[in-house]
Amino acid sequence: MELDDLGPRICILGPSNSGKSTLAAAIGRARSLPVVHLDQYRHLPGTQWVERPDGEFARMHAEVLGTERWVIDGNYSRWLPERLQRATGLVLLDASTAASVVRYVRRTLFEPDRAGSLEGTRDRLRVQMIRFLLGPTRKNRIQYRRAFDEFDRPKVLLPDRAALETFARRNDLVRHDR
Repeated sequence: MELDDLGPRICILGPSNSGKSTLAAAIGRARSLPVVHLDQYRHLPGTQWVERPDGEFARMHAEVLGTERWVIDGNYSRWLPERLQRATGLVLLDASTAASVVRYVRRTLFEPDRAGSLEGTRDRLRVQMIRFLLGPTRKNRIQYRRAFDEFDRPKVLLPDRAALETFARRNDLVRHDR
């Protein structure tokens, strides 16, 4: 399956810190798709991950789903069914727990301007996040895989870093300006 097969509304799922936002930004650049980082919709800018009220997030989520072109990264399982209903393609990053923890530490300490970060916020290394990665995130991987298996339109499974890098090269997602 190639990127062009996924159509104009691509949903990217995967564990926290698996690279969803980075992949969404690359796909957006390569295919001129508006990029929606759900973390930026769900959380208030300038905060340490303070959530917006559910109603406000649901309204913002529905508005973007109503448009014809997008690449959306993020999970937020409560709103996932309507996102998958509108998606023309799905990508699942199935990074291991260990890879997610390493990525979290690296991005928090060394990537202040990462794709998908909250405006006006510098991420801090937090024990709560590491606990989340070691607990609920591991369990959520099963839910993401089930959603992937049930999705009946074009989809791509990227089970590890090597698969992600191969997909990126094959679809011209690698930035050459760095």
